[in-house]
Order: sequence, then structure tokens, then C-alpha cells
Amino acid sequence: MTFGRSGAASVVLNVGGARYSLSRELLKDFPLRRVSRLHGCRSERDVLEVCDDYDRERNEYFFDRHSEAFGFILLYVRGHGKLRFAPRMCELSFYNEMIYWGLEGAHLEYCCQRRLDDRMSDTYTFYSADEPGALGRDEARAGGAEAAPSRRWLERMRRTFEEPTSSLAAQILASVSVVFVIVSMVVLCASTLPDWRMAAADNRSLDDRSRIIEAICIGWFTAECIVRFIVSKNKCEFVKRPLNIIDLLAITPYYISVLMTVFTGENSQLQRAGVTLRVLRMMRIFWVIKLARHFIGLQTLGLTLKRCYREMVMLLVFICVAMAIFSALSQLLEHGLDLETSNKDFASIPAACWWVIISMTTVGYGDMYPITVPGRILGGVCVVSGIVLLALPITFIYHSFVQCYHELKFRSARYSRSLSAEFLN
Repeated sequence: MTFGRSGAASVVLNVGGARYSLSRELLKDFPLRRVSRLHGCRSERDVLEVCDDYDRERNEYFFDRHSEAFGFILLYVRGHGKLRFAPRMCELSFYNEMIYWGLEGAHLEYCCQRRLDDRMSDTYTFYSADEPGALGRDEARAGGAEAAPSRRWLERMRRTFEEPTSSLAAQILASVSVVFVIVSMVVLCASTLPDWRMAAADNRSLDDRSRIIEAICIGWFTAECIVRFIVSKNKCEFVKRPLNIIDLLAITPYYISVLMTVFTGENSQLQRAGVTLRVLRMMRIFWVIKLARHFIGLQTLGLTLKRCYREMVMLLVFICVAMAIFSALSQLLEHGLDLETSNKDFASIPAACWWVIISMTTVGYGDMYPITVPGRILGGVCVVSGIVLLALPITFIYHSFVQCYHELKFRSARYSRSLSAEFLN
């Protein structure tokens, strides 16, 4: 090393207040690229391009970085363990520290790589909207000062419709949407009551009022969906989002039923007996899922299912394997061994699968049950096995649910603080 205090056999790395003494020879071949670059520095200017500050008298290099994260990284490069996230530290922050020192995501353990991938996929859209450079420097230069107000207006519109706690207007808009969802659900549930149908048959105005209310709700949902599509940054990504797909599934059946009414006639026999129209009307139940935009609990449920799809698949595999085994054994014990006193409820393996699933989930409707002693012993084993098999993956799902809840709650708190500032202003 040609730059530094002459005669010094070692250098000192000061990372966030934690000091590490390294020899010159070790510094030359150090596994971290940023540290090894110090060996080739020939001037103080070169040093300051690598670190944040330098003390020539002490031969000490200062890095204004997270000391605990560097400690974990240093243990890894020394071969004292595998690289994992530091406790009580954000995955993205630790990953930024890794990139700074010259490591990549492939150096992490597989479980930590999975956590990092999930975190980056969940927060990419959210954080990209907050960063000033999200639109790109070239686009900002090309747009000029005249395009800046329009971009700010579109960004404000996006947050108003996508984040209910981002502003006072967004909260009012979310409250109106919730009211429309509740009204539409009340009308849908009331229309299935026998008294309602009899009253609608005798009083035509009651049926007309329900149709008007339904049309107003659909109009509001359609306008909201169209505006959100117009102000969205990426139209293709907008169509692929699960909540937007649910919106389309909730809105489209109404327009299909209107078209069928126009083509078949209001009082036609096809419309009265048409199963298709009844199915389309019942698909309005998807409107309830629209509440996920405004309630953290439903968002947490969706995010948990997204992150824990491997555990959910594992749970289904456990149930299917146990169902195949216990259904075959129960059919054999209850029906296959003694045909004279056989249990007709277990006449086939598919019929026995129903008994297995309600026994493993401890529901026990009592519509079918074993009558032989070996069958009852098998039933007890089936119930206990169901409890154990269901409990194993549920533990992982529970921890993921708690983590997702805290993340979404923290995100909502950030927007609530901006809402409070807007209200005070």
C-alpha cells in the first residue's frame, strides 16, 4: 500500500464506531471488495472515494455504516458461520449494507434469500412511488418544468385511490366506497328472502327501487375502477393485480345481465328460468372483497396467503395423503371384510373420503360414522392424525400472518402521519 503512514504495519477500520485492526497483507486479499480497494489507493482523494473519512496520523479509515451489520458480514467472510440477517434489522437495510461492502444476495442463506425476495416484491411498488427518481432522470429532463405539476397531480390521484390513509380526501373516498359495498350487500341479501320476493312480485316499485340502488352502486364501482386505471403508471401491471381482477369479476356480471335482459326481453320465459342470470347476480358477493382496500385485516390475510403458498400446498398434500390412506382402510374395515354386516355409508373409497376430511378437521357432522370396532379405532387415529398434520404448517402461517400485519400497520402509520400533517396545515 503506497498511501498511508509510513512504517505502519496495520490499518484500522472504523465502521460506525467499531474499530477493526487489519494487517497490510490481509488488507490486500480481503474478501470484501470495498475494503480490498484501500490497498491500491495512492492519494487521499482515492481513499475518500472508498471510505467516508481518513485519519492519516492514526492510519484509520472511517466508514459511516451500520456497525452491527458489518460485524455479521465480517464473521461470514472469516468463515465463522453462514450469512444471515442481523436481528431487529430490516432485510432491505441489511441487503444495502451487503451491496456496499461488495456482497450479493447469493451469499445469504436460502431462508434469508426467500425473506429478501418476498420483502422486495412486496415493497417495490410502494417505495418506488416515494423516491424522487422513480420516474427517471431522463424523463424528468425531457418533461421540463411544465410536466412536473401534472406528474404531481397524477401521483396524488394514485395515492388518493390506492391508499385510503394517504390524505383526508382518500379517507372520505374510502368511506363512500365502504358505504356502497355495505348497501349493495344488504340489498343482495334481502333479495333472497322469501318475504322480499313475494313483496317484489306484488309491488313492482320495490323491485324497481332495488334495481336503481344496484345500478347506482355499480356506477360508482365502475367510475372508481376507470379512474384508477387512467391514473395508474403501468396499465398492464394494474390489470394483473388481484384486487383489480376481483373488481372486474364483481362489475362485469351486472353488465352481462343487462345485455341478456336487452336481448331476451324483460319478461321472457328465458330470463325467468335462466340459471345464468341467477349465477351472475350472485357473483356480486365479490364486492365484499373490495373491503380489502380499506381494512388492514383483509390485506393481511391476502398477503399471508401470497407469502405462505408453499405452506398451504404442504398442508393440502398432508391432507390428501392422509385422506387416501384412511379412506382406503376405512372402506376395507367397514365394508370390504364382512359383506353381510357391512356399513353402506362406506361402500366406496370416494364416499369414505368425505368421512375422513370431516374427521381430520374435527368437524364431525355425524351423517356417517364407523360401526365396527376396528373402524372406530381407525377413526380415533384419523382424528388425532388430523390434529397433528394440520398443526405443523399452521405455525409457519401464523408467524407470517403476524409479520404481515405489523408491516401493513407500519405502512398505514406512515400515511396516517402524512394525513395528520395535511389536516394541521
